[in-house]
Amino acid sequence: TPSCLSTWWNFGSVLMACLMIQILTGLFLSMHYKADIELAFSSVVHIRQDVKFGWLVQNLHANGASLFFIAMYVHIARGLYYGSFLYKNTWLVGCTILLTTMATAFLGYVLPWGQMSLWGATVITNLLSAIPYIGQTLVTWVWGGFSVNNATLTRFYTLHFLFPFLITALTALHIFFLHETGSNNPTGLNPNLDK
Repeated sequence: TPSCLSTWWNFGSVLMACLMIQILTGLFLSMHYKADIELAFSSVVHIRQDVKFGWLVQNLHANGASLFFIAMYVHIARGLYYGSFLYKNTWLVGCTILLTTMATAFLGYVLPWGQMSLWGATVITNLLSAIPYIGQTLVTWVWGGFSVNNATLTRFYTLHFLFPFLITALTALHIFFLHETGSNNPTGLNPNLDK
């Protein structure tokens, strides 16, 4: 690790802490959540009102996602400013982490199954229909039928639960590639001089 790092290099660790908090709070929320269109919203209300500290866990999970994205954008901005995009493998895995995190956040937004999340599920997934030839089939496949329904919610819940573990694996790969090349530094000096 270069000896001349600034506070901008702390955000990778902040991101890992955010990811662990998201996984832990998500695990606790999943113990009470019902992935059914008739029960989903009621189960979210139940978590907030009846489960001990459920309101805190739910707020940590929802607002922790916002903190996660802020830290991620700062991490990316630091990488852009100091030219870390030149480390292609590390950068491409990082871009994959960003896209997977965005997909996970969207899937989680749909889970309460209220009016706005139902609208979001319909409109955003319907954008897949713009893909030539396979678009309409893809939308039907994602929805699990010809409209957003119980199958859609079940699929979204399953993917929202699994994607953080994929993000964790991608993070390990990201760190592996980072240790292959070494970190960048604000002075632009060769980081191998510190080894």
